[in-house]
Amino acid sequence: MQRGRRIFYDKHTGNVILEKGEKGESTGFFQETTVEEDFASYKVLAERVRETVGCLELEYGQYAQDFTSCNGYRINPETGEIEFSYPDPNQPEKPPVYRKPLFKNVEEAKKAALDAQDAVLEVYEIVMGMQTT
Repeated sequence: MQRGRRIFYDKHTGNVILEKGEKGESTGFFQETTVEEDFASYKVLAERVRETVGCLELEYGQYAQDFTSCNGYRINPETGEIEFSYPDPNQPEKPPVYRKPLFKNVEEAKKAALDAQDAVLEVYEIVMGMQTT
């Protein structure tokens, strides 16, 4: 049995309040809980007004590379999506800049490259069509 991360965060700031880490087969037996049970079990959650706390549940292994290489993360309060900050070895004291997970950046870059390629092919076909007439 596997369970992904469950991240509780402040809906106003996006700051993480509590993270329940991943559990996998190698972890051994664990008791699955509901969000309501977590609010009753964890003091840091029980002390909060329930409506001010968001909960993001991730699949097992989701964003594994980002969690390994980041130096912080938060939940974007406007979108409800996770954002990561990555260390800059040239400026280690620089405040964190949060952005989309790496794979989303790669996917967007691939899409932009394919769109540009399609546009070039379209222009090529137009130019070649003009030359044959």
